[in-house]
Amino acid sequence: MTICVQDMECVLGEVVNGEMVLNEAGRITEKCWLDLPNHYDNCKLDYMVVMPNHVHGIVIVTKVGTGLKPVPTENGTSLKQVPTDKYSLSEIIRGFKTFSSRCINGSGKYFRWQRSFYDHIIRFEKNELENIQRYIMQNPTKWEFERNNAKSLWY
Repeated sequence: MTICVQDMECVLGEVVNGEMVLNEAGRITEKCWLDLPNHYDNCKLDYMVVMPNHVHGIVIVTKVGTGLKPVPTENGTSLKQVPTDKYSLSEIIRGFKTFSSRCINGSGKYFRWQRSFYDHIIRFEKNELENIQRYIMQNPTKWEFERNNAKSLWY
């Protein structure tokens, strides 16, 4: 999946000689990303990269639930909904955006993620996972050719 900074502002660091150099906001973003499995027990992380104005990452969601499930009663009807501990990708990303925004804004900066995110389901077709992992790893080396490569605002 890909999550973009509001207005594609380059505020998470910069690419220097094909390598991503994170600033404070970028380090907070990376830390919040790596912390996701501690908050969502059905979330596992694979490759990821924080770029100046977006994040690419592979999230493995296991045992997906509906978020809420009915509680059966004696007569078979449901009177209330209770939360499950099986979170959807949308809930995991919502949490990431909330955690990281609060931490970055707490450092004295005004920061917002773009609404929504782009996701792609990896169906484990021939080499699909490896191709996406390679794309994520090589993303900083291709930054100079990126159309959203704008000058950083926090340097």
